[in-house]
Amino acid sequence: MKTLDKLKIGESGIIKELTKRDLALKLIEMCCLPGEKIRLTKIAPFGDPIAIEISGYELSLRKDEASTVVLED
Repeated sequence: MKTLDKLKIGESGIIKELTKRDLALKLIEMCCLPGEKIRLTKIAPFGDPIAIEISGYELSLRKDEASTVVLED
């Protein structure tokens, strides 16, 4: 299972599902919807948080939040 937190800078994927129900609503409100293309753009110096590009804007997520975003193979 490939998750968003495993991407390297510049890599992208398509969101397949959001695994953590209580966090899913927050992510959906930020346009992290199944079927959306998502790209990792930056990683903080100590590895957390990460920045992603989705729907034309940049969003910052903690690694534990990103680990709940499953990507298509």
